[in-house]
Amino acid sequence: MDDLDKKLAALESLLFIHGEPITRKKIEAVLKWEKEECNEIVEAMKRKLEEESRGLMLFSDGEKIQLATKPEFNAILEEFVKEELTEDLTPASVEALAIISYLGPISRAKIEYLRGVNSSLILRSLTMRGLVERFSDPDHPSSFLYRATFDLMKHLGIQKKDDLPDYEKFRELLKVFDAAKESQTQ
Repeated sequence: MDDLDKKLAALESLLFIHGEPITRKKIEAVLKWEKEECNEIVEAMKRKLEEESRGLMLFSDGEKIQLATKPEFNAILEEFVKEELTEDLTPASVEALAIISYLGPISRAKIEYLRGVNSSLILRSLTMRGLVERFSDPDHPSSFLYRATFDLMKHLGIQKKDDLPDYEKFRELLKVFDAAKESQTQ
């Protein structure tokens, strides 16, 4: 694998795991690339995805970049989403929903850290079902936070998340977890 292939793979991995639009500046910072190099690699990836028989494309509004599916696959994806919304919640969806209900508002990165897996499809499904909502993080404008919706709380028969079973116990466990994680990074 040559140097360009490694850089393309690194960019593809970053875009996949991030799952949402990411700024070129963030890509440069994470991958430790200069602006010119970043622009060249983004363009190379865009060309590579256009030339090959791939289901993905690189979507860009100039400053932000995201992997997206090609428009010709919309019909397949619409059918998949319809099917997904009529099925019962999977155990993974219930797990993510519990994390959001008890710990929200919470970032996707923290949800994925706690679950140990990419959660973008699950979060999309929960959002489309109206069980969670996504909103801009006031402390990090390019990031989002997730929280349980009013409809979910109404469905669960609770007024506020403090009414969830063992709510205080789980909040205390989170504090212990955060403290342990912080002490490991120091």
